[in-house]
Formats: sequence, structure tokens, C-alpha cells
Amino acid sequence: MGDYRRIADRIADDIASGRLKPGQRLPPQRAFARRRGIASSTAGRVYGELVRRGLVVGEVGRGTFVRAAPDGPTGQALVEPGAADALVNLELSYPSAPGQPELLAPVLAPLLRPDVLAEALLPAAATGTESARETVATLLATPGWRPAPDRLLFTGNARQAIAAVLASLVRPGGRVGVEQLTYPLVKEIAGRLGIILVPLAGDAAGLLPEAVAAAHRSAPLSALYVQPTLHNPTSLTTTRPRLLQLARLVHDLNLPVVEDRIWSFLHEPGDPLAAHAPALTHVVDGLSKRVAPGLTVGFLVVPPHRAGAVAGAVRTGGWSAGRFALEAAVRWAGEGTVERLVAAKRADAARRQKILAEELAGFAVRSDPRAYFAWWELPAPWRADTFTAAAAAHGIAVTPGPAFAVARGHTPDAVRLGLASAPEADLRQALRTLARVAARRAGDRTGS
Repeated sequence: MGDYRRIADRIADDIASGRLKPGQRLPPQRAFARRRGIASSTAGRVYGELVRRGLVVGEVGRGTFVRAAPDGPTGQALVEPGAADALVNLELSYPSAPGQPELLAPVLAPLLRPDVLAEALLPAAATGTESARETVATLLATPGWRPAPDRLLFTGNARQAIAAVLASLVRPGGRVGVEQLTYPLVKEIAGRLGIILVPLAGDAAGLLPEAVAAAHRSAPLSALYVQPTLHNPTSLTTTRPRLLQLARLVHDLNLPVVEDRIWSFLHEPGDPLAAHAPALTHVVDGLSKRVAPGLTVGFLVVPPHRAGAVAGAVRTGGWSAGRFALEAAVRWAGEGTVERLVAAKRADAARRQKILAEELAGFAVRSDPRAYFAWWELPAPWRADTFTAAAAAHGIAVTPGPAFAVARGHTPDAVRLGLASAPEADLRQALRTLARVAARRAGDRTGS
């Protein structure tokens, strides 16, 4: 057990000597393990020890950064002991409405009756139950679109739904078009499945059809992954004219689409891409943001001829929804709890966006007043990695822009701010602190 601490001591010495500088990114844990000739589990302990000492900040999949200069070779950081455990976390976006537990608990009570619980603890098929299909079809409906219940499948969460669709559509080595900035876990899923992600340009109206067509001409795409509503991280929503253009294009190319609508519940009801290209579009949604991340279900709406293949991928991947969570979802949606939570979270997001606008006024922040996150293009000379480290030194965790970039050479000097998880008072103070940090480095005297 002491071996990992000795390795951590050496990394701490490198930080103390300046060989590793504040803001510098450490290698991924697997790469670190290979270089050091140690087990991946040992590398994990090393990184955990560095976090415990307050020397680094970050998480697997997004990067680990040197946090602050130490005061000597012992590796004790110039931050308060335990500060790494006291971060205001603006990386996460897990919204929770006031009074949420009180709303959810009464619906779960009937599930705890022994006869009902016995049924709820049985395995669930990818197709769920008839009541689940009917209830979720109504939940996902928009003014011009309601999915047919027999086209619905269920997974443990929305990330598993994305993995199941991609696994069913794309062979290892296949190419999938994505926005230039995309959901980081899609990058991780693609890596595990051996899929090549192809970054595609967009503008203020959404993904550019000509960029999709050009990439497909260069080498055929197996699928397209898009977030047309409240895109993560920019919060852009594709305009209806652009959505129609994309629908015509994928029809002409016969190109399957994975449409991620996980944040769409915050937006005004609008028809998805699936309404205009139903034979090609696989819709991904879920309960993690609408309800809670701890007890969730992923939803899939698939084209009729794709149901068997996607259900097979769900089974073989071990991504089926838990029956208990499925039964809870049916009750929450059926008796109006989800609807009430959505209304509360829309109001909550609007309040937090107002705080954002007040505290970061004058900075280049891109966001939608309905979103739970924002994209901050940092003032010069800040880089994303150094700002992330500076924020961590002040007890604030943010996500560096490169975590979302698909092209290796494209490293935007920006950070994503997750607004949902911190209490409002903490959010305001954290944003105010970040504004001072950004302005001071940019030469604004008001920030000093």
C-alpha cells in the first residue's frame, strides 16, 4: 500500500520543483500506469492521494490538472486542508427542485408493499412494460410528434441508451459525425466501441448540412450524433429551418441519426429531428435530469425496423433498465410528479441564469436563459487548463473546454459552467470569484 504514496511523493516533488506547473494536465491514469509499469488500480490510488493532498483537481474522462504550487518538498499544497473535498462543483449539472424528495417519496411508497415489490424486483426486458411504453410515449410527446409506444426501448440511463444505439449501428473502425464540441461521455463511449468520431462544423443555427455532406463524401459516415436542443456545452438550439435541412440531408444520404434530447424538457416544446426523419432517427432521453440521477431510466425511440437490433445491443451490453426504477418512472410520470418537477426546474434554471448574467456581465458567455449550463470564452491571456487550475485553487471546479473538443488540435480557451448542482448562494459567490480571477489576469484593475 505504501508504494503508491511513494509515487505520489515523487509527483509532489515535481510540482514543488516547478517541473510540473499549475494548470498542467497529467496523463490519463492508464497512460500513467503504463509509463510507470504499475497497475491501473495503483495509478488510481496515486491520483487519489494527489487529490487528497490538494495538489491536483479533475476527474477521469475530463482531465487531471496540477492545482497549486506547494510550499516545499513534502508536497503540502498552499490551500486549506481538505479543500479538495470542499469544492463548489460547477462541473456537475444535476438539478434538484426545492421539495423534490417530498414530491418523490409518496409515489415510491406503494412499491414497497411486498406483493408489488415482488413484481418490481423481477428482471426487465429492453421493451419494458406496456404501461411504461404508453406513459413514456406521452411524456416525450411534442405538439407535432408522439412516438409510437411499440418503438420505445429502455436502458438504465441515457448514456447506456447512446452506447446501445451506437453499438447496434457502427462497427469498430466506423465513422460517426458529431458536433465539433460534444458530450464528453460520447467520446468515451466511442473509444470503448472502437468508433472514430468526425467533428462537424456548425454556426448559430446549428450543425451545417454541408459539413455533414462533405464528411460523408470524404469517407462514408455510419451515423450522426447530434444534440439539437440545448446543446451541451454551448446551450445552442438548432433552428427549425436548419432542422428541416438536416432531415432532408440524412434522408438523401440514408444516414442514421442519434438525437440526444436529454435537456429538451427545459426548452419550449419543439418537434425533434425524429418528427421529420422518423425512419432514420433514434431518440435518446431519460429521467436523470427531469427527476434525479440516483434512480433513473434511459429512453430510446427507434425506427420500426431497428427495434430488434437495438434491443439486442441493450441485452448484450447489460444496459437494461432496472424493473424497480421503471415502475417508479411510470408512477412519477403517470400521476404528474415529473410534470411538476419539470416546471420547478425550469423556474430554477431561469433564476440561476439570472445570477450568471449578473455576475459575469461583460464577459463572453454563451448560454440560453433556459439552460442549466453556460459556455464561457475566457479573456486573453487565459487558457482553459490554467484557468481550471486557478479556479480549483479558489475552491471551484469547472470543466475545461478541451474536454468537449473532438479534434485533438481544437482546444478552445473556454470553460463550461454547470449551474445546477451548487446552492444558489454558493453559485453566486463562486461566479463572483471567477469573475475576479478572470479580470485580474486579463489586466482589468477592477478584478484586483
